[in-house]
Amino acid sequence: MTPVKLMMRSGGSGTLIEAGRGTSGEIRTTDCAPRAAEEGRGAAGHGRFAHAPRLVIWEVTRACALKCAHCRAEAIARRDPNELSTADAKALMEQIATFGTPAPLVVLTGGDPMWRKDLAEIVRYGRGLGLTIALTPSGTAAATRSRIQELRDAGVARLAVSMDAADAAGHDGFRGVKGSHMWTRRIIGDAIDLGIPLQINTTVSGWTLPGLQAMADYVSTLPIALWAVFFLVETGRGASLEQITAEQCEETLAFLADLQTRVPFLIKTTEAPHFRRLSPAAARFSVNDGNGFVFVDHVGNICPSGFLPMARGNVRDGVLCSTYRNDPVFRQLRDPDALHGRCGRCRYRATCGGSRSRAYAVSGDFLGEDPLCAYNPGPEIEPMVTR
Repeated sequence: MTPVKLMMRSGGSGTLIEAGRGTSGEIRTTDCAPRAAEEGRGAAGHGRFAHAPRLVIWEVTRACALKCAHCRAEAIARRDPNELSTADAKALMEQIATFGTPAPLVVLTGGDPMWRKDLAEIVRYGRGLGLTIALTPSGTAAATRSRIQELRDAGVARLAVSMDAADAAGHDGFRGVKGSHMWTRRIIGDAIDLGIPLQINTTVSGWTLPGLQAMADYVSTLPIALWAVFFLVETGRGASLEQITAEQCEETLAFLADLQTRVPFLIKTTEAPHFRRLSPAAARFSVNDGNGFVFVDHVGNICPSGFLPMARGNVRDGVLCSTYRNDPVFRQLRDPDALHGRCGRCRYRATCGGSRSRAYAVSGDFLGEDPLCAYNPGPEIEPMVTR
């Protein structure tokens, strides 16, 4: 297994003013220089996302009433007393804003974000900084219409709702709580009625794959902006779930690529970046773990992804920007020439790169090959495709 240490950065591409938490416990922030006009290979790392991510995902709490079979967070029944406070959350929004223009999209996730009573206040503060903020509520009774309306009025730009089977038995079985399907359908209806742009998230695993056609038929009836299809990573509770084979994955990606030509909404995959090999439209979603993507957990740890839980710093120390830009692990994740195995020889290593989270979960090597990819580049390193 690749040894990894928690790294607290004390410098970045900008000038560090007072990185760290003082003895009084106050949050201190950094002066992080905006991204360069041309984002390419350079001192800050590699590629188009060297200076700033496209997505910042913040796990606002790990508490949740569901018992999802695949939960990477292994969600808990009570809120952690060490969660980021309201003041910490606002400081985090300020750090995200320092990445420059256009600012990264911020997604508030969990656990169940609805367990935080200060959610609308945080959204409103982030919007005041010019951030675009989306929310992923759990399919529970906590997501009432009044709360959804409050969040819309605070400035939430999109609601991303998870549904893993079109039928109640399949969805509720996967989510571990009877009634989740009903609540999820109600949340979808409320979002549509309130005029909030809607996204549906669906997990693909051995459990849910047989129902994927029915899910495609269902989402095709909805006025959604995006269908986000997540391919299981064997971490957290998901370590005990049946994974699909690489051949099944290839067939599923081909199905999604064909569907993309026939539906008005966009389709993106999470932890299956090889979709970009099959679907030209997928190129717009060319983020990967630590490469255009950064995750902040409920206590402030900065990780390349929620499925790649390698803490590289903590936002309470004001180092989100400098960690993303300069931390050695993040820099390696943005360097296609650092990859090993089939991924390191593949012509698509710059546009795809394989799931770094799955490589880590399966082999302990976050730069290793993605076992869910069926493409075999052969024994020699192929010329790199950069489209």
